[in-house]
Amino acid sequence: MSQTPREPFLPLIRLLAQTYQTFEQFSAHHVRQMGLTPPQFDVVATLGNTRGMSCKDLSEKTLITKGTLTGVVDRLCDKGIVQRTTLEHDRRSVFVALTARGEALFEEAFPAHLQHMRQAFAAFDPKDYDRCAAELKRLRDAFAMALNEVSDEACE
Repeated sequence: MSQTPREPFLPLIRLLAQTYQTFEQFSAHHVRQMGLTPPQFDVVATLGNTRGMSCKDLSEKTLITKGTLTGVVDRLCDKGIVQRTTLEHDRRSVFVALTARGEALFEEAFPAHLQHMRQAFAAFDPKDYDRCAAELKRLRDAFAMALNEVSDEACE
């Protein structure tokens, strides 16, 4: 019985997944200590220093799907952290903004979370950031190109 040759990129895929999982665990641990879920923190951090944005824009900037975003925003509204309004010129569009309580939370939580994240990056210097970012962008672009090719084939 012949064995299928091992693909040389398999260890990279495993390492990428492990890195993402470890990052999520490290980040989420701190976010939960502040009384938020990671998606809730993502919304607060994205809305911070803005006048607010439509749900569509918020979904794109946070990478939270529209269906999930609705529930996250609901819970943040219940906590008094964000408010929803409909726009006069487009009643179908929902605008989400931080409340005064949400602004105060952002002003406290965002710098605290940056400080928490600095621990993980302490061993890196700016050259490391640039090199890692360049390689991650290259990998992201390769996946995007492959996805486009698969999508194009599905449409034929």
